[in-house]
Amino acid sequence: MAAVLTANERTDFKRSTVRKLREDGEIPAVVYGKDKESTPIYINGADFLKTMRDVGRHGILTLDINGKKEQVILSSYQEDPIKKEILHADFFVVDKDTKVQAEVRINLVGEPLGVKDGGVLQQAMHDLSITAIATDIPPSIDIDVTHLQVGDTITVGDIKGTISADILHDDEQVIASILPPKQEEEINTGEEQEPGIPENEEGRETKASEES
Repeated sequence: MAAVLTANERTDFKRSTVRKLREDGEIPAVVYGKDKESTPIYINGADFLKTMRDVGRHGILTLDINGKKEQVILSSYQEDPIKKEILHADFFVVDKDTKVQAEVRINLVGEPLGVKDGGVLQQAMHDLSITAIATDIPPSIDIDVTHLQVGDTITVGDIKGTISADILHDDEQVIASILPPKQEEEINTGEEQEPGIPENEEGRETKASEES
């Protein structure tokens, strides 16, 4: 059963009213859909954060708007960059046939063989843009990287077909790769040095250790 978030319709759109709502811990919002007219609402900020923690960023929840219930997902939101407070939220009404676009977090699973051999795992993409039936949107996309050797990569094309969604990226885009081990910089007899003992021999050793 979807989590329920209580909402109230907004009829006063003056800036002072919107500001007062936010001061009181409420979040101005809008609910809309494919065949539904946009409806201005407001929701309690604390209840909103708790509900989103429970259902996930792309989870389905029930909006109870003055007793009328709608199945929705959070389509977008605005956040104060300094206070990190939610300023506005948009909810999209969904049904079993509704396809929506969403950004889903990529979760790399396992320790690659190449990392065990000294390689470095580099994740080039952290989110995927997808379109899918709302009920099929996963909270995250898990990608097994345990088999990756040094020099191997995983691209978008490699995971297409593994999830029930259309991925909105080129097949060639790299998701993750294993970089070769860093070559250690050694001070040896092959390095050209000034005759005699360096002025700060201990410092040279420390620097070499840090850069290796």
